[in-house]
Amino acid sequence: MVFHTTKALNALGLPVLRFNFRGTGLSAGEHDKGIGEVDDVRVALDWLDQEFHLPLIFAGFSFGAAVGLRAASPDRRVQALIALGIPITPVDDRSYDYDFLKSCTKPKLFVSGSRDQFASREKLETLVSGLPEPKKLVIIEAADHFFEGRLREVRDTVETWARDVVRPKSPRP
Repeated sequence: MVFHTTKALNALGLPVLRFNFRGTGLSAGEHDKGIGEVDDVRVALDWLDQEFHLPLIFAGFSFGAAVGLRAASPDRRVQALIALGIPITPVDDRSYDYDFLKSCTKPKLFVSGSRDQFASREKLETLVSGLPEPKKLVIIEAADHFFEGRLREVRDTVETWARDVVRPKSPRP
């Protein structure tokens, strides 16, 4: 999922950074229930900005979308937001609140599977309908949370949307 999204954005000439949150894979630290992970996203945005001086697009999958949107939405350097498989239904001790997006006027793309076990179509439509424009919700039919067997559709959706929304500018001085 994440690989296909990075390929779509990279195909548009945008540099891409994929990383694991604290305590995931070989990353140092411990999972911080979404609090410290917001800081992880901020650090990643800082690095991308410092290295490339280009407009930034945030794209996150599942938990990464939930915490990443919280960091990227108010960040003036971030031009657009992409949430893939965004969770809405509480899982374990996690609950998700997206009220902060109600003031976000940046372009927003939400992509989910029609069979996503963490966000029903109805809940996604309710969430997205309450957000300011510009926004787009794409439901990939017959796809589960991980878009198994439907990754090409996700990639094409991201690439088409980003091409229409993002106009890379020359690097900032």
